[in-house]
Amino acid sequence: MHDDPAWAAVFWDIGGVILAVDSVKRAHEAFVEDLCAAYPCAVAPSEALSTWRVTVGDYFAERDGTEFRPARVAYDRAVEAILDRPVPRDEWRGRFHEAFDRHAEPNAGAVETIGRLAEMPVHVGVISDVDHEEGQRILRGFGVWDHVDSYTSSESVGRTKPDSRMFEAALDAAGVPAARSLMVGDRYTHDMAGAKAVGLSSIAYGAEDGPAVDFRVSSLEAVLDVVADASPDASE
Repeated sequence: MHDDPAWAAVFWDIGGVILAVDSVKRAHEAFVEDLCAAYPCAVAPSEALSTWRVTVGDYFAERDGTEFRPARVAYDRAVEAILDRPVPRDEWRGRFHEAFDRHAEPNAGAVETIGRLAEMPVHVGVISDVDHEEGQRILRGFGVWDHVDSYTSSESVGRTKPDSRMFEAALDAAGVPAARSLMVGDRYTHDMAGAKAVGLSSIAYGAEDGPAVDFRVSSLEAVLDVVADASPDASE
């Protein structure tokens, strides 16, 4: 591996890249099941999970363009829809985190690859739509927070990807040029096209194909190969 990579920075998405999406679904299922076991439900237990999903989905569907909307508010609404009496956020949040910590898992190779990148002269950043504190909590829980040089959340910017302000804020925080930066993402419009529009190159991990995809990897360890073997010119 080159001692001095041509790339100056590698930015990572959290959900779907660092964090395995299927494990989040299992965590939500466990949380809803726990809620119905701990409190009287306003809906049948068999309907609680679908109520949770619909309520959360409706909340985000109300978003105006790339406006940031905190997931914690969506969860407040979903908990209220499921239970027949109000439960304060501080009360349900502990149960949520317990379920999340029990089930949430990183994608294979994510932790190891970020650790390897941290040993290189490359800026390691995170650009995520996850609530700011929750994103930090996930990164700390997976043991990668100390390997991250910058963390740009939608909550801190007030916008979500693919808004250019998300990527511009991350580049400003890192102090690196877009032309020497990579974005690792799993969503074509949000991650690949959003990054490309600002001048970053993109590494697609599960994202759809399209003109905004510069590199494609089937394993996150392969990000190291892109950093070592490709130069910014190779993505043009």
